[in-house]
Amino acid sequence: MDRTERFYKIDRLLQERVVVPVDVFLGELEVSRATFKRDLEYLRDRLHAPIIWDRDAGGYRFDRPNLGEKYELPGLWFNASEIHALLTMQQLLTSLGPGLLTPHIEPLLARLRLLLDAKNVPIEAFEKRIRIQRLTARTYEPQHFLPVVTAVLQRKRLIIDHYNRYRDETIRREVSPQRLNYYQENWYVDAWCHLRNDVRRFALDSFRAVLSTDESAVEVPEDELQAALDSGYGIFSGSTVVWAEISFSSERARWVSQEVWHASQSGWFAESGRYHLRVPYSDVRELLMNILKHIPDVKIISPLSLERLFADRLRAAVADLGVGSSGEPLK
Repeated sequence: MDRTERFYKIDRLLQERVVVPVDVFLGELEVSRATFKRDLEYLRDRLHAPIIWDRDAGGYRFDRPNLGEKYELPGLWFNASEIHALLTMQQLLTSLGPGLLTPHIEPLLARLRLLLDAKNVPIEAFEKRIRIQRLTARTYEPQHFLPVVTAVLQRKRLIIDHYNRYRDETIRREVSPQRLNYYQENWYVDAWCHLRNDVRRFALDSFRAVLSTDESAVEVPEDELQAALDSGYGIFSGSTVVWAEISFSSERARWVSQEVWHASQSGWFAESGRYHLRVPYSDVRELLMNILKHIPDVKIISPLSLERLFADRLRAAVADLGVGSSGEPLK
């Protein structure tokens, strides 16, 4: 049996027999006296098990309950692979930024680390071997996260100073937050904007100030939120949806055919080997950025407006480089 199983057997023997002689432990656990001593020290020092030696009774027993730190064995329902996955998720959660759950999940994570250590997998291996890189994440003020997530969960309004990058201006708004989204390495708040009387999506990194209020938030039905914010492509909202058909070379299809661009997408391979992808969009900006990443292995089939915009962007890029269609520098 592994070390964690021995911990549980030690605990069960003490619970059932009250006083357990050393020879009984050695026989039941099938370990040496030195290994049993190490297990006992671990239970006492790391898991705070109140196990004492009773000389008069001739064995080990639990001390009186409710003394010192709380004793509880780590959950045996997690196997080693599950613990690995959970600790990897913990690194991801830590990288997402501060939140309400941090103080609540830390005791669980501490127990998971102990259980992993009991299985002879050093926790240092995760810090060294598991890497989570957030390459496109924009920075935001950490003090803004807590009042935002609190308002989302407690259904309260917020006063925010919102910076609009397109207009390079900051506007104070009263909003009723509906949902908090983590998308493409960044946080977004879906909210009813009382200034515009409409549903809007705000990037958390665009908040310059956040003020909590006690006023109840306006509730927007989920179907209205989905129609306004989720029907288009990516993070951009819009109620008018257009469908795009995009074609990729057979080589690029090896990647794109395995990707999810939208929950409602459809895709198929043509006889030529090219891969066709059909996705909805209401705002062309993010879709166009994703398409441009695949140049020269991509072309637009429809609609014509998207095809023309795609061509315009390519011509503008070539013009900025000062290169003609033949590849020669423009004079």
